[in-house]
Parts: sequence; C-alpha cells; structure tokens
Amino acid sequence: MPFKTCRYCSQKIPSDANFCPYCTRPTGSRLWIWLRSNAAGMIVGALLMGIIFLVSQNSLSANPGIDPTLPPVSSPIFPTLAPTIVPSNPLAYTPTITSTPTSTFTPEPIEIATREASKDNMVQVYIPAGEFSMGLDGGDDNEKPMHTVYLDEYWIDQTEVTNAQYALCVAAGDCEKPMDLELQPSSLFIDKKLADHPVVFVDWNQAKAYCTWAGRRLPTEAEWERAARGTDERIYPWGVDFDGTKVNYCDVNCWGSWKDSSNNDGYGTTSPVGSFPDGASPYGALDMAGNAYEWVLDWFSLYTSEYQNNPIGPVSGNEHVLRGGSWGDDSHHLRTVIRTDEPSDFRRDFIGFRCAH
Repeated sequence: MPFKTCRYCSQKIPSDANFCPYCTRPTGSRLWIWLRSNAAGMIVGALLMGIIFLVSQNSLSANPGIDPTLPPVSSPIFPTLAPTIVPSNPLAYTPTITSTPTSTFTPEPIEIATREASKDNMVQVYIPAGEFSMGLDGGDDNEKPMHTVYLDEYWIDQTEVTNAQYALCVAAGDCEKPMDLELQPSSLFIDKKLADHPVVFVDWNQAKAYCTWAGRRLPTEAEWERAARGTDERIYPWGVDFDGTKVNYCDVNCWGSWKDSSNNDGYGTTSPVGSFPDGASPYGALDMAGNAYEWVLDWFSLYTSEYQNNPIGPVSGNEHVLRGGSWGDDSHHLRTVIRTDEPSDFRRDFIGFRCAH
C-alpha cells in the first residue's frame, strides 16, 4: 500500500487516508473530504460544478465579440498574470512575510543578564518589563493581527529542558517518564548520549509538572514570543533574514520533502541544547527557533487587536499552544510568530518545553 506523510505530525499514513490516526487531523480540506467521501457531498459537488458551467456559458454568450473556440489573445495593456501555485505539501511552502527590510533593521541594544536555578541548575535569562508588538499582520491567519502587549519583568530558561534535567524530576517522583507512540519508555530519554538534548515525547501536563517541581512555571505565549523576538519585531530570534547556520531545522539531514539541501547543521533530529549560539534571541535565549517545539501555558485562541496587559490566554479550551518550530520544520515554521495548537496529551519526538519564573 502506498504511503504519504501527515502534514501535521510527520507520521507515515496510507495515501488514501482522509485523517491521520496519530494526530486525528484531516490530511486535506475538511470540505473536500466531505465532498468526496459522502453521498450528499458528491451530489452537492456535482450541483456546484453544474452551476459554474452554466455561469461560464452565460458569460460567453453575453459577449458575442469573443469566440470561445479561438485561443485567447494577450493584451499589450493588461499582461497575463501567472496563476498562483499552491504546493501539495504546505510545510514546504514559505509565503512572503511582510517585515522590516534587512537594510533598515537595527537590533535593539540589550545587556544580557543571567542567573542559575537551584533545583535543576538551569541558566535563565532576564526579560525586562515593557511593551512589544505580538503577532504579524503579514503572517498566517492565526498570527494576525499584530497587537501591543505589556509584560511585567520575568526570567525564562535559556534553553529547552534537557533529558538529564527531566530525569531529576522523574527520580523525585514528580514527573513521568516520556513514553513513545508505542507506549514504551522513550529510547531518546533513556540514551545517555542524549542527556544534553531537549527532552521530547512530553505532553503539556508533563511539562507543567516539571516546571512546578523546579519551582517555576510554563511561560505564557506572550512571554515566550517577547523572549524570542524582543521589541524590534524581528522575524527570527537573530534578525529578519533566515540563516540556516544558526538553527537546527530540516536541512540536508532531514527526510522531509521540504528539506533544505543547501545547508548541513550536523543533526538529523534534536541537537544538544545551546548548539547554535549565533541564533540567540536579543535577550540571550537559545533554541527558540528549531530543535524542538515548546509548550506554553495558554489555551489556544485567535488574536484580537486590543491592547493587552500580561495576557494568559483563555480560561479554558480544547488545545494548548506550541511555539518555536523543530528539527523537522522549514524556515517558515521557525519564525518567532509561528504558533500551532495540540491537545494537552499530545506528545511527539519533536515537542519539548522550557520554564519561566
């Protein structure tokens, strides 16, 4: 049986599957799935096609000066525009982002301050109080609109929590061992050679439990984005232009069809945390693009244009927010504004977290 790759969780699934069994998400448009897999949908689809045909015929007959049997003639005044091409794999698609031109981008001068947490020896970086612009008007639908947010000062982990650090919480009895999709203890967690890699296969509940044990908490979505992009509206933690040498992403080592074969970061999956210091955020936070997606505190909701003061998201919801992209993503999914959402018990080998205080 031929297989394809799920656009959401990267699992191999049958090519004729309408929904991925791993993440229970549709592999295509929900409308298209309904039209082609439902008797009523097929009838509606046929009626729509008939209406479109009749409208097109009426348009031709209403203009006798055009002979539909003749090939179209290009107008010297109105040149023919190339059609918009939508790729079959949306993960490989990188839309044009409205941002500050590189020539005028000046990074904000920031003095980096750090401290070390006593429970797990995690280095944290300081984020001062103030306003910043969250979201992107020229980005994806769930990134709009850009809006102003005020945050009190806080500290955030400089890197993602590692396997070695998470093991301390497991040993204390406050955290569960990460389990793979076969409900077996994750080999990525057990392997001693990966002790300094980000812990993965953790769901939102496990991430929250660790941060509580460590005397910290999950960062809010606004706190995460402020730490990643600062106040100068940068698109990546390091600036406005993508640079594959500053991040662990889907490069030549990645199996995805959207991989960037022009770059080699040296890792097929996760890398030791902090392996790309040149990709640091303006406050010195590392791996805020790539390596592993990161859980944040908030339930998912769409943005509004209203001014917000220390937002924490909705009081309830169906899915929590993930930020930052992973080792399996293209440059579009590594932007500081990218956001996705999954159920609280969702876990994969590309999802980790960091804490805040």
